[in-house]
Amino acid sequence: MRTDGGSEGAHELRHHGDAEVRDDGSALIDLAVNVRADTPPAWLRERIAGSLGGLAAYPDGRAARAAVAARHGLPVERVLLTAGAAEAFVLLARALKVRRPVVVHPQFTEPEMALREAGHTVGRVLLREADGFRLDPAAVPQDADLVVIGNPTNPTSVLHPADTVAGLARAGRTLVVDEAFMDAVPGEREALAGRTDVPGLVVLRSLTKTWGLAGLRVGYVLAAPEIVAELARAQPLWPVSAPALVAAEACVAPRALAEAAHAAHRAAADRAHLVAGLEEFAPEGVRVAGPAEGPFVLVRMAGAAAVRRQLRVLGYAVRRGDTFPGLDEEWVRIAVRDRGTVNGFLQALDRALSLVRG
Repeated sequence: MRTDGGSEGAHELRHHGDAEVRDDGSALIDLAVNVRADTPPAWLRERIAGSLGGLAAYPDGRAARAAVAARHGLPVERVLLTAGAAEAFVLLARALKVRRPVVVHPQFTEPEMALREAGHTVGRVLLREADGFRLDPAAVPQDADLVVIGNPTNPTSVLHPADTVAGLARAGRTLVVDEAFMDAVPGEREALAGRTDVPGLVVLRSLTKTWGLAGLRVGYVLAAPEIVAELARAQPLWPVSAPALVAAEACVAPRALAEAAHAAHRAAADRAHLVAGLEEFAPEGVRVAGPAEGPFVLVRMAGAAAVRRQLRVLGYAVRRGDTFPGLDEEWVRIAVRDRGTVNGFLQALDRALSLVRG
């Protein structure tokens, strides 16, 4: 684990998994985007469609905000609804007065990009494969007044202990924890959402991943009232659309939470099947970072860029890893899918490895 000055360098911080399945990739089987397959469910589509009759009115987020607050056992003053977690990163970068922001990598690159575009010089803490991409709080500079970390982390799929993450809190520091994939972890163990005893804590949640709402843009921030108020002042008027507000309220209802919990257990079983299949390729130099706890796995293999290209020829898209600081061209991220899809992918991987190895 090391720190550096965070030069963007060769890392394409604006590259995300959806780029793998645009244009010539639109017909590929998608293992590049971390959105649960076969979503949104029919009942959620119906709820969203039912909101369209009210589009003439300006959005009113009070009911959705109250529902999110109740879901986490918090007062509404600790909740801010956003147009996806990505908007929250922009608000944090623009609204908070910070001197030394630090991002823990490898992780989702949008927080660093938002900070850079707001004029900040961003420091990096780079977690190492040799340490299992696990966090050592001592590696974070003591004078960092904004620290950003994902949990479980995209793309490593590492789930850091809640106490370890909370240990990053300091007086005068804002601790931002991206929990966009936490509802894909059975029991949401190690979650900090709902905690009010960690000073400076800001938790971000997304409804995109589990519910397949990437096109709707909806998420939320959980933080102390004064931080929520500061971020809200940086938002435009009516930042979350009426259909997105209806979706937010629906996705935190008891029925939806039960469905999400079931999906998390199913994804864990499917992930185990994927990992077991990938481990069969260990003699060919394929290594799975782990233990994986998110709905995706990070995989290292020699010639990964060539293998990824062959997989595209064979009909499968996976996410390149070299755009994440701390990783290089030997890494790919693979989304967890159902067993049938995984079996087809593993056959394609076998073929791709054979073609690349000659």
